[in-house]
Amino acid sequence: MKKQFAVIGLGRFGGSICRTLSEQGAEVLAVDIDEERVNEFTPIATHAVIADSTDESVLKSLGLRNFDHVIVAIGDNIHASILTTLILKELGVKKVTAKAQNDYHEKVLRKIGADFVIHPERDMGVRIANNITSTSVLDYLELSDKHSIVEVIAGKKMDGKTLSDLDVRANYGVNIVAIKEHGYINVSPRADQTVHEGDILIIIGSDPDIDRFKKQMLDNE
Repeated sequence: MKKQFAVIGLGRFGGSICRTLSEQGAEVLAVDIDEERVNEFTPIATHAVIADSTDESVLKSLGLRNFDHVIVAIGDNIHASILTTLILKELGVKKVTAKAQNDYHEKVLRKIGADFVIHPERDMGVRIANNITSTSVLDYLELSDKHSIVEVIAGKKMDGKTLSDLDVRANYGVNIVAIKEHGYINVSPRADQTVHEGDILIIIGSDPDIDRFKKQMLDNE
């Protein structure tokens, strides 16, 4: 069965999550109190509804307790964000990811039971969506302060070359752990795997090594 996700709050951040989840074939319920935003996502999400997420009876009627993951991406209304998160956890939602405006907001969200808290200035919506739907390798995005896993788009300098040709481990100290091409993800690609311009590469390494790789292989092409 497809995993079921709900995104509450369809601003720029929540909207990017909703779009990415939908593109990946997940079942997505899009929720917002603003009718115009809901209309925008009606053709994108599996279902889109106008609803006040601070109303417990409304969230119950939507059956959110049965969803695999609910993302609270409410904008500047911190009160609504906190109340929505609290209701979701009280309803027994398995996983709740909530967007925090600041450190204090994050502390409150964690205290009331949010499973994951994210700051939009630090985490792009697309990365979060990939983190909760993709293979386990992406779960290691935030394991270390000094190391990262990043997604980059292969450019002209890499087009037509195999991983052996590029030898990024020896040249830059990073590893290409997966390649996404035409919606398919190849985990632990072989050395003879050819990279094409436009492929999405999932790279792991220290932050300085990743920056060096990006500057020399991806920038100023």
